[in-house]
Parts: sequence; structure tokens; C-alpha cells
Amino acid sequence: MAALTKTTIEISGCKTTLRRGGAGPTLLYLHGAGGSGNVLAFAEKLAEHFDVILPDHPGFGESDLPPWLDNIHDAAYFYLEFLSKLNLRDVHIVGSSLGGWVALEIAVRSTERLKSLILSGAAGLNCKEARRGDIFMWEPPQRIRNMIVDQALADKLLSVKPSEEQAAIAVKNEFATARLAWEPRFFDPHLHKWLHRINVPVQIVWGDTDSVFPLPFGENLQRHIPGASLTIIPKCGHLPHVEQPDRFKSIITSFIGNLATKGAAA
Repeated sequence: MAALTKTTIEISGCKTTLRRGGAGPTLLYLHGAGGSGNVLAFAEKLAEHFDVILPDHPGFGESDLPPWLDNIHDAAYFYLEFLSKLNLRDVHIVGSSLGGWVALEIAVRSTERLKSLILSGAAGLNCKEARRGDIFMWEPPQRIRNMIVDQALADKLLSVKPSEEQAAIAVKNEFATARLAWEPRFFDPHLHKWLHRINVPVQIVWGDTDSVFPLPFGENLQRHIPGASLTIIPKCGHLPHVEQPDRFKSIITSFIGNLATKGAAA
């Protein structure tokens, strides 16, 4: 696996920690509510194929909590400035859960610097056909068990005691998530009206046993984005990058590789 190097940049007065490594097409990974910690190993796998950028969202991990961060729209505008500050173009965004929602909010505003979206268990839309799980109401051990189908893997994850620093970051992530997604719970009631503006290829990825956002949420998202594809990963919960990393990586590399082939043939 390719190691990622940690750096800090300042954007809109927010000191932002990011990790970057690898070579190839640019891939910006937007993490979920749990932070970048559970993504790092998977991001290093992706760095074997891509120039991977893994930031801590404002308010999460080692990044500052800026006074202007009040809602998901603030996060989207932050990342538009992030893309401009780093002069990134033709960017493939992979967004998991909360990060998928941020990716959607970015894309309805501007796809000028984007090449594609890969959305894994993305929040952002309401779905009357199914009931979402409420992560704010689950105790941390139960949250892990509810997100993972393979309970042996859940046992392994729960056997690792977090350090004091990791525990503090977990509390910080929880607070920032509440700022972005408390009310309404993990969706923007106006987002569905503007998803037709997304004019780059979109690959949606969903675990078949996702208990946070059950599969009908993924199907609903696909209906709202013109031309979007939906790939369902069997025996997988809400965290494909943790539970089925090889399968998820294959989906990402194939999707982006196919786009490159089509672009070369055009």
C-alpha cells in the first residue's frame, strides 16, 4: 500500500489537516461521520492507483472547528474553495455516508472541477419507503455492530481500545456531525430538487444490509440523478471500505478506468 503524507493547509480561516499520496487520476475522499481514521487503510489501497487526497472535514479529526460551520451547505462551499485553493481539476470524488452528502451538495453547486462522483451509502435524501437508523441514538459498540454484517469483524474492531487522543477525536466528530445533520436527520429537504444539475458520471455503491440507510435510500438516490449507476455489495453493511474493501476498490477502479477508456475513444 502507498503511504499518505499528512499536511495542514488553511482555507477560509480553517486549518485543515489532509493526507495525500499515490499517483494517477486525482481522487478526493470525503469521509463519513466517523472521521477519516476508519478510511485511512482503504485510502492507502486506493493510492496504488490514484493521487489520493483524504482531508479531515472542518470540525472533524485534526482540522479546526471554524465559527462559520453551521450546516451541510457550509461544508460544500468549503470544499469548492478547497478544490480552488489546491488548483484541483478533473477530480473523482468518493464520498462515504455524510461525505457522500457533502459530495452531492458540492456537485449541485458546481461540477467545474469534477470528473465523477462515487457515492457509498450516501446521506442527503429522505426516503419514505424505508426508515433510516439513528446513529445518534446508538451507543458506540452498538453502532459498530449495526454498521457491520460480519460480527466477527465487529468483535475485532471493538477489541481495540482507543487511545485518549482517538477518544477525544471521536467526541469532536460526534459534535461536528450534529452541527451538520441533527435536524433534519441526515437529509436536506431541498437537495432532491437540484440533483438534475449533476452532469458528471455518478456511481452509487450500497451494502445490501445497510442498517443506517437501507437499500431503498440508494435506489431513491439513483432515481434522482440522471444516468447514475447503482452497484449493490452483498453481505455488506454501511461501511464497504471497512467490510468489503477489495470489492469496493474494484468498483472504484473499474468505474474510473472505464471513464478513462471512453474519454480516450471520444
